[in-house]
Amino acid sequence: MRATPAGQRCRLYLITPPALQSKEFAGDLAEALDTGDVAAVQLRLKDATADQVRQAIDVLRPVAQEREVAFILNDDPALAAETDCDGVHVGQDDAPCREARRIVGPDRIVGVSCHDSRHLAMTAGESGADYVAFGAFFPTQSKLVPAGVPEPEILSWWSELFEIPCVAIGGITPENCGTLVRAGADFIAVITAVWSHDDGPGAAVAAFNRAITQAMEQQD
Repeated sequence: MRATPAGQRCRLYLITPPALQSKEFAGDLAEALDTGDVAAVQLRLKDATADQVRQAIDVLRPVAQEREVAFILNDDPALAAETDCDGVHVGQDDAPCREARRIVGPDRIVGVSCHDSRHLAMTAGESGADYVAFGAFFPTQSKLVPAGVPEPEILSWWSELFEIPCVAIGGITPENCGTLVRAGADFIAVITAVWSHDDGPGAAVAAFNRAITQAMEQQD
């Protein structure tokens, strides 16, 4: 996951529901990835045991990687490296970025939640993060980001000063993502708006890609 050069499109970053049946969910994931552009999938199973997470990785990682979509594990750098995930995402209460980098090595992705903090983002960048995540920008039920609510301007500030990509997260839908795309988000991270879409995850991915394209055309 690299910064989006000027004129290139913002991309989707899918995060799994916090609980799932991996074999059944594999079909939904394949539908989503086969319908439109997706850069990465993050497996986020907050209440699962290590064995349950391993089983989910075994089923879902090939679905993403066979489609050249990065497969990222939430929270656990050691397990990400052990199971050949493409990277790990850590929060402020997880392993520090520098430690996560040491564990997964130089060739895997390390992403860091930075909430609404410019200081946390700069610290993550200095510690070897491959991307920083800001949010929640909108009300969300996922409780991914418990801190303050950032303004879209933080994305503009970051993208103007740093080459490390920024991810926008939290309550994002096809209807409200345009502001974040135009502000400079390299990636839009989504959960509920894709997996709970009335017409299925494929329709949601298609709707997001249309909205991203429209926002970038307005930006030009």
